Amino acid sequence: MKTILTGAALAVLAATGASAQDAVTLQLKWVTQAQFAGYYVAKDKGFYTEEGLDVTIKPGGPDVAPVQVLLGGGADVMVDWLPSALAAREQGAAIVNIAQPFKSSGMQLTCLKESGVATPADFAGKTLGVWFGGNEYPFLNWMSKLGLSTDGGDGVTVLKQGFNVDPLLQKQAACISTMTYNEYWQVIDAGITPEQLVNFNYTTEGVATLEDGLYAMEDKLADPAFEEKMVKFVRASMKGWKYAEENPDEAAMIVLENDDTGAQTEAHQKRMMGEIAKLTAGSNGALDVADFDATVAALMGGGSDPVISKVPEGAWTSAVTDKALN
Repeated sequence: MKTILTGAALAVLAATGASAQDAVTLQLKWVTQAQFAGYYVAKDKGFYTEEGLDVTIKPGGPDVAPVQVLLGGGADVMVDWLPSALAAREQGAAIVNIAQPFKSSGMQLTCLKESGVATPADFAGKTLGVWFGGNEYPFLNWMSKLGLSTDGGDGVTVLKQGFNVDPLLQKQAACISTMTYNEYWQVIDAGITPEQLVNFNYTTEGVATLEDGLYAMEDKLADPAFEEKMVKFVRASMKGWKYAEENPDEAAMIVLENDDTGAQTEAHQKRMMGEIAKLTAGSNGALDVADFDATVAALMGGGSDPVISKVPEGAWTSAVTDKALN
């Protein structure tokens, strides 16, 4: 005997199926690109579905502050850099690092050789392009360590840089902020050769801080059900990241399929994914306490104007990754 389902019964079934999956909203730090490939791969390959999760990935952009989205309840988890997260926490935002997919930093200052910058000592008196919105903290800390003020004069003049490389191309700045996986290659694609440039990588200069970690609200993590949801999310996300590392070209194409703007190109995303894989390599998702301590030391070592004024307490937890990795 056949069973005929009415529209109402189908609606109930659909609702039941939807509730069987836990909804998770992820807020990215920036626009859809290979920087976030692991999450798109996890969604595309069904890794989230296998964990019983229905994940929505919200792209960021120049007008999106991930911390504010998280605080406002617009996301369950966000991607952010540790310096901005710690600065926000010291200012009262109870956000906690629950996982750290990125092991290495990709941030650098890229300078034109013709500007006369050969070493950090040559920064004095120069105009340097800097991103804000939380990205300025590593730079400000570095300048403080060098003893350079950031208000011109004998120090450096800070140019609030848009998320492009125009200030260098138009010679408005001697150096600009770039990421090894993105803006540096935009400079190269604009026709400037590597031989015309000098790069100061934050890692090489000993001022690197942790980038692209996963953060959630402290009060939500106190709920065992939410913590378990984050365990599943991190486990599936790291599966996505490792797949992306091993299959960079496929991962780049998955990113492109999710780019609703059509702004990204295949060549750029494949190159970016190759560079991103170098930064996630060596991470299983668990925060390395030594890396955390080094970031804190760097941020507090900024002379008279440190990014954070005291060692943070409760700013990270291993509870999620301890369960996700076992």
